[in-house]
Amino acid sequence: MSKRTTSRSARMSVLRTRVTVLAAGLGVSVALGAGVAAAADTSAATTAAGAVQAQAAAQAKAAKAAEAAAAAKAKAAAVKKAAAQQAAAKKAAAVKKAAAKKAVSWVSPVKHYAKSASFAQAGGMWAHTHSGQDFAVPSGTVVVAAHGGTVVKAGGNGAGDGPAYGNAVVIKHANGTYSQYAHLSRVDVRIGQVVATGQKIALSGNTGNSSGPHLHFEIRTTPNYGTAVDPVAFLRGKGLTV
Repeated sequence: MSKRTTSRSARMSVLRTRVTVLAAGLGVSVALGAGVAAAADTSAATTAAGAVQAQAAAQAKAAKAAEAAAAAKAKAAAVKKAAAQQAAAKKAAAVKKAAAKKAVSWVSPVKHYAKSASFAQAGGMWAHTHSGQDFAVPSGTVVVAAHGGTVVKAGGNGAGDGPAYGNAVVIKHANGTYSQYAHLSRVDVRIGQVVATGQKIALSGNTGNSSGPHLHFEIRTTPNYGTAVDPVAFLRGKGLTV
C-alpha cells in the first residue's frame, strides 16, 4: 500500500469520527430539548392546578365567612327579639300588677248586689236628684270600708246628714275624698276609729227614707251632704268593675 493510500484512509477515519461525534451531540441536544419541554409542561400543569386549588380554597373561605356572618346576624336578631319579648312581658306584668294594686286599694262596699237607683237619677224619693249609688242587698249584708281611712261620722239621723239616710257612716280617706254608707241596720264603728280597706264597718238595712233593703253609697269631696260625685265612675277610675 502506498503512502498516499494510507493518508486517505486516515482522513476518512477522522471524518467518520467527527460525523459520529456530531450525531451524538445532535442526539443529546434533541434529548435535552425534549426534557426541557416536558419539564416546562409539568411546571405549567402544576401551576394551573395550584391556581385552581387556591381559588377553590378562597371561595370556600368566603362561603364560610358569609355563613358565619349570616349566623351572627340571625343570632343578633334572635337576641333582639327575645329582649323585646322580655321587655313586653315585663311591661305587661308591671301594668297588670299596677292595675291589681290599684283595684286592691279600693273595693266594693258590698258583695253580690244588684244596682238600683243611680247617681243623679231623678225621682220622688229625693228632694233633689239621687246623691249616690244604691246597691240592693238583703238586710244584714256585711258592709265594708271601700278604702282605708278614719271614721268622721257614725250613727243615727244620717250621722248628722239628716233622717233620710237612717243609720250612716262617713269615712275620710287620705286622698281627700270621703265615702258614705247609709240606711244601715247596724253601725259597727265609732268616730275617730281608723279602718282598713275591706274592713267590716256595718250591716245593711232599710232605715231612713228607704223603699227596701239596700246600701246607699256616696263618694264626697267633704264629709257633708251636697258634695257627692258619681261613685260608680269614681270606683271604675280605681280599677273596679261596678
